[in-house]
Amino acid sequence: MAKDGTSRGGARLGSGRRKKPLTEKISEGVSAEVLMQPAELKGDDVPPVKNFLRSPQKNGRELVAEEVFNETYKWLKARNCHKLVTVQMVEQYAMSVSRWIQCEEVVSSTGFLAKHPTTGAAIASPYVAMSQSYMKQTNYCWMQIYQIVKENCSVEFSGNTPQDDVMERLLRARNGGKGNEHNN
Repeated sequence: MAKDGTSRGGARLGSGRRKKPLTEKISEGVSAEVLMQPAELKGDDVPPVKNFLRSPQKNGRELVAEEVFNETYKWLKARNCHKLVTVQMVEQYAMSVSRWIQCEEVVSSTGFLAKHPTTGAAIASPYVAMSQSYMKQTNYCWMQIYQIVKENCSVEFSGNTPQDDVMERLLRARNGGKGNEHNN
């Protein structure tokens, strides 16, 4: 407690010993640890996509959030971690990716400069800052999802993740969904 009577300080986020991934615990033979298993739920391969993830856009382009949501959920299901990550977290990640792609499309079509609304002078495009903000949010959401998978996946996993394919998705969106010849 501080001199002024307020509680401050305490443990900092991310401080302390790093948790070992479940695969390392298994390879070390640590079987005494009791791992909590999520409740067994019945459901479809992918939960139904909410309407806001596929709502029509003002510019007429298709929102890619539904595609990102489906790919990410299937990736989680293949690693048996779909019950550990909330649907809302996957939705937030999908919407962040799609908004980032929208901002990048605008920057690509209009450039890095814009006109000031009152003076008409050249200013930095606000879409550049918005794009950076959405990319930061996308990375933050992905790191939360990936941390859950890393700590709870019982088998080694490798290969592409949905986050690895974000740039590919951006390029596909610019081509109007064409150009999938070199997908894995």
